[in-house]
Amino acid sequence: MSEGSRRRSWAEPFKIKVVEPVRMTTHQERREALDEAAWNTFLLKSRDVYIDLLTDSGTSAMSDHQWAGMMVGDEAYAGSENFYHLERAIQETYGYPYMVPTHQGRAAEHIISQILISDGDIIPGNMYFTTTKLHQELAGGTFVDVIVDEAHDPESEHPFKGNVDLNKLEALVDEYGVDRIPFISLATTVNMAGGQPVSLENIKELHAFCSSHGIPIYLDKTRVAENAYFIKEREPGYSDTSVQEIVQEICSYTEGAWMSAKKDALVNIGGYLVLRDEEVFEQARNMVVVYEGLHTYGGLAGRDMEAMARGMVESVDEEHIKARVGQVIYLGNKIASEGVPIVKPVGGHAVFLNAKAFLPHLDQEEYPAQRLAAEIYLEGGVRSMERGIVSAGRDEKTGENLRPNLELVRLTLPRRVYTQAHMDVTAETVWEVWDRRDSIKGLEMVYEPKYLRFFQACFKPIE
Repeated sequence: MSEGSRRRSWAEPFKIKVVEPVRMTTHQERREALDEAAWNTFLLKSRDVYIDLLTDSGTSAMSDHQWAGMMVGDEAYAGSENFYHLERAIQETYGYPYMVPTHQGRAAEHIISQILISDGDIIPGNMYFTTTKLHQELAGGTFVDVIVDEAHDPESEHPFKGNVDLNKLEALVDEYGVDRIPFISLATTVNMAGGQPVSLENIKELHAFCSSHGIPIYLDKTRVAENAYFIKEREPGYSDTSVQEIVQEICSYTEGAWMSAKKDALVNIGGYLVLRDEEVFEQARNMVVVYEGLHTYGGLAGRDMEAMARGMVESVDEEHIKARVGQVIYLGNKIASEGVPIVKPVGGHAVFLNAKAFLPHLDQEEYPAQRLAAEIYLEGGVRSMERGIVSAGRDEKTGENLRPNLELVRLTLPRRVYTQAHMDVTAETVWEVWDRRDSIKGLEMVYEPKYLRFFQACFKPIE
């Protein structure tokens, strides 16, 4: 049978060595757990969850090679050998000369925002991400969305919905001037749009525009390997280019980047800031001592840095990334086959349900995505999360809820954790909720923290 035969099934490119038992729960147990968690899936206890698709952040399975690396951790306070392994792996995989380790990605966001942003600055980006936007605001800046319009349309089949709209960016430069724009914040892929990629053509055009105006590009490369895979699959001229080479080309157009290594780099904790400008690097290296730890560990154990160094090499392996994205697409296609509305095309790390279309009878102020995530858990013990009006927060001036066009529930797949059978159960759970969608009512928010409210907000059902 030839390799390309239509009879050949797909299978994961790994074997299972260690298993973690999960607990099955009854509907009544889940209802009690949901009430205790105030209808916020972030507040559920892990032991009450059957299939955990809350996030892919720090939840992936490490390889035997990474676990072996954990045993050679150099836990010296200063000059850990693992720091130099990590630095070298970053230089070889991504091409940036300077690296500052941090305990996770948001710490790197904080440091670069404090260095580059001044009061009154404008930071254009291809759709906001919650922690990135908050750190930019806390530094005195204002985030402005310059993503293409298709990104806000869940039905659009545009292959690169993460692209920057250069006309929007040019209008922003004309309005505020380059002196008030310290950098462009570019994400690969775009989480809040549904895990949507940016094309290399768009990145090249953006680089040309920014170079002509003297504006640097800083990259959130948390899921850059997934973005590179989509370029390989969808963008003309790259089908024969390796994911590794595409990743390096993406990075080559940027002045620096931050990363939550808990995603693409396949570790449970860790992040870093990478830079080309030596002066910015020296400032960052000094700041990390204040907020994270010495510049050769940045809040991480030596063993964590070693696992990260090995994981980032595995992240650009062709078979790994094909299987990772392929499993997400499998789940998305299966869910949609019963008519369930999802964000199209399926993204790289998660399937996003269109809660507005799923529960059209609910007003957005009744938190339809939050309720839908709770109902999916109640139905089958599958934990997902809201990405809509709760995540968007409030207008600072009016205090009103921001009402994004996208009201989504994110089913996020940890890497190398679940089997296709788990995907089938997940799809079947969503279908069961879909069948009784007309009877689902909204939620009322009864507690709201000041920052990033989606993590800790509390709700009660509207009866």
